[in-house]
Amino acid sequence: MRKTMLATGITVAMVGTALVGAPRSANAGEGMWVPQQLPEIAGPLKKAGLRLDPKQLADLTGDPMGAVVSLGGCTASFVSPRGLVVTNHHCAYGAIQLNSTPDKNLIRDGFNAPAAGDELPAGPNARIYVLDQITDVTAQVKSAIAAAPGPLERTRAVEDLEKKLVGECEAEAGYRCRLYSFMGGNAYRLFKNIEIKDVRLAYAPPGSVGNYGGEVDNWMWPRHTGDFAFYRAYVGKDGKPAAYGKDNVPFTPKRWLQVADKPLGEGDFVMVAGYPGSTARYALAADFDATSGWTYPTVSRRYKALAAMVHAAGAKNPDIAVKYASTVKGWENTLKNYDGQLEGFARMGAAGIKREREQAVLDWLKSRGADGAQALAAHASLLALGEQARKTRERDSVIGNVGGALGSSALTLYRLAVEREKPDAQRESGFQQRDLPGIEGGMKQMDRRYVAEMDRQLQRYWLLEYIALPANQRIAAIDAWLGGNDAAAVDAALDRINASKLGSVDERMKWLTADRKAFEASTDPAIQYAVAMLPTSLKLEEDRKLRAGETIVPRATYLQAVADYNTAQGRAVYPDANSSLRITFGNVMGYTKPGSSKAEDAFTTLEQVAAKATGKEPFDAPQVQLDAIKARTYAGLADARLKTVPVNFLSDLDITGGNSGSPVLDAHGKLVGLAFDGNWESVASNWVFDPTMSRMISVDQRYMRWVMQEVMPAPQLLQEMGVAPKQ
Repeated sequence: MRKTMLATGITVAMVGTALVGAPRSANAGEGMWVPQQLPEIAGPLKKAGLRLDPKQLADLTGDPMGAVVSLGGCTASFVSPRGLVVTNHHCAYGAIQLNSTPDKNLIRDGFNAPAAGDELPAGPNARIYVLDQITDVTAQVKSAIAAAPGPLERTRAVEDLEKKLVGECEAEAGYRCRLYSFMGGNAYRLFKNIEIKDVRLAYAPPGSVGNYGGEVDNWMWPRHTGDFAFYRAYVGKDGKPAAYGKDNVPFTPKRWLQVADKPLGEGDFVMVAGYPGSTARYALAADFDATSGWTYPTVSRRYKALAAMVHAAGAKNPDIAVKYASTVKGWENTLKNYDGQLEGFARMGAAGIKREREQAVLDWLKSRGADGAQALAAHASLLALGEQARKTRERDSVIGNVGGALGSSALTLYRLAVEREKPDAQRESGFQQRDLPGIEGGMKQMDRRYVAEMDRQLQRYWLLEYIALPANQRIAAIDAWLGGNDAAAVDAALDRINASKLGSVDERMKWLTADRKAFEASTDPAIQYAVAMLPTSLKLEEDRKLRAGETIVPRATYLQAVADYNTAQGRAVYPDANSSLRITFGNVMGYTKPGSSKAEDAFTTLEQVAAKATGKEPFDAPQVQLDAIKARTYAGLADARLKTVPVNFLSDLDITGGNSGSPVLDAHGKLVGLAFDGNWESVASNWVFDPTMSRMISVDQRYMRWVMQEVMPAPQLLQEMGVAPKQ
């Protein structure tokens, strides 16, 4: 077994597997490169304008890479030796919402802690993950898969090995470990992270800055959003990770980013290190067709309906508006993204591109005779398995939501009681001892995102979707619980479950430690729902594991063939995004929109913020901001070429969800901005990357500093970052 260890002073070695392909042909723009590929893309990095030694980037705990951290869904970076972390406003939105009330609305007004002692807890489940080490465990995982006698056993073998590896990795307190699969199971790596559990909100601009333009401007260019916020990481007095405590002290990172001291301009080199969530560039054409033809339109339709319900209720009840703000923002972001992807697919003919690329691989495999037979058989297996899985897609997209917040909480609590009867190593992942803080945190913070009357409306929507399912996709346990097949039965079921006491945090905390017998003897309607549903839930879970076990071998075989084909054509190969650390690089540049002859500028400016302001949400720029713009108060941050302060900028980098908050670094590894979005034409790039149209949108660090000087002054943070205003 060959290991790739990344610790202080240890650089990345290439993993001996063909899936990496031939990075010699890598170009700026497309590519979410794994750290193991950095030595091989040194040439393209230097050609694009990198001034650092590429070997410096291969030291993931060195400068600047050691400053980049994961928030478990977003990316962030340390910007001071006192644990100050910068990320996007929308990444901190959940923490901002958790600390908001109708009377103290931080979403609207923003937040600025005058001193560290005034910072607010980001929530019991807020985390900062600091990468410590990566270990290649491909040989161990593949050996476990090969030894398993059947598909279900294959899945269980991987799960058992993962729990073993993670358990060993987390033997020392304060670490969180995770196994990642790359290129469909052709490589496996274990990531070891320091887990910061005490995360506090230090600064967030008003929503009319941090979310300027709202959903109207989401995914759009030109853009004028101050999408940034600051957390601070805290640890115990001994310097080790600890749960929130008043006596905790700021974490001292080994590395933190320096803010750029040279102006960024069009054509300049930029790079991003971050944790992109998921792409599907190597997915089968059949999977693409199913996603574009059914999944995206269906999810978009549902989220539009749900968001409209919350908006209507929130207009009458401010408590609903505040508590569901983060949830609605997520729905609206997703549905607009899906709508944009569908538009992009049509514009670029994505379906045809996917089919042509897949056919080229198949033709190449056929030309290889016996050498291509195994991969061709794997492709055929994947087609059949995908078709089988799609037979229950309507059911699978609904059943996770029919219980509402009460039923879902009850099911989690009951499952925990059942799993607790087993030795920890045999429990289902998600219910082990290591997972208890997360479960407890979820139960505690439910109140901040739950209003009974709103939850009832949302649950009613999902139950009506359920009873509209084809008869062959219905679930006997849910049918029995409903006791009917119409709206009257749904309303009666809602009456029953809403009589539960689980709406109380104290009640949920009581059940957190209850044993299985207590659940099965309970008369609480939500608990009874959970007891009735768990056997079905476990059966569906086993079905999913069976399908996963059936696909694990053919997927790895076929995707290795895809990598081999691309390598044979002289093309670079990088794995699809999977929430692990990636690097992407390119240059600051504008673009020309489809059907237009006008080139879009790479930067937007302060004056454009004012020009767009209407006084009404989402273009309700604060008056203090408008006054400063009118007075041309640039605070020494104006760009000499633009003759004003830049707000947002474009580059041709390759990002997706999860990259939000990623630091944008210049040629010297210094912070020039934060990635926060892509343009409308880029949203389809999860499936097919279009280098002429795909652009990353970032907030310029000069605008961030300007806001922190002129709109919501935070001199204490600017000084801490080493960019205090000149007197």
